[in-house]
Amino acid sequence: MMSDKKKWLDATDKDIKRLVKKKPATLLGILFYGGTLGVLFVVPVVGGAYLGRWLDTLFEGYSVRWTVSLIVLGIGLGAYNVIWFLRGKI
Repeated sequence: MMSDKKKWLDATDKDIKRLVKKKPATLLGILFYGGTLGVLFVVPVVGGAYLGRWLDTLFEGYSVRWTVSLIVLGIGLGAYNVIWFLRGKI
């Protein structure tokens, strides 16, 4: 039983030392991270807008049904991408 407690304490001590050694984020790193989040959100929205506009031009008359629908879908997909990235899955 004592060896399990010692192993746990050693592992905790090792994790603490690793976290203390971690360097703070640089300005360039913060900008890159923010840019990545922006790209993950904006690309599906803009892609949905272009695809929706193209689909709307295939039908007669003026309609924005596909454009609006795909922009909303792009917002949802972009939000999903950002959440997935922030959780560390990408």
